[in-house]
Amino acid sequence: MGTAGECERARKEAGSFGLFVRRLVGLDRAAAKEAFAEFLDEQRFTANQIEFVNLVIDELTANGVVEPRRLYESPFTDVSPQGPDALFDATQMGQLLGVVADVRRRADAA
Repeated sequence: MGTAGECERARKEAGSFGLFVRRLVGLDRAAAKEAFAEFLDEQRFTANQIEFVNLVIDELTANGVVEPRRLYESPFTDVSPQGPDALFDATQMGQLLGVVADVRRRADAA
């Protein structure tokens, strides 16, 4: 347990107390998969696209949120060196980033 000042500093650095806690404990894997279920069910994806989404799910499970810039770093660039833009069309990118943003919003509201 930290002092009230330490908790307040952590909240400010994370953006909210919900984001602070989510970053500490991550996101339940089933909840992360559920967040992407509709996206993945809408169309047929390639193996690389599915692997990329699974990496996003892994990141959510470990860290609770994914900053969009992370999608252009390893391990994501190990699947697609140019980042997600080379794997997904503009509509798919919007949907993918929408899911990532929604997961963050839900943590932020907590």
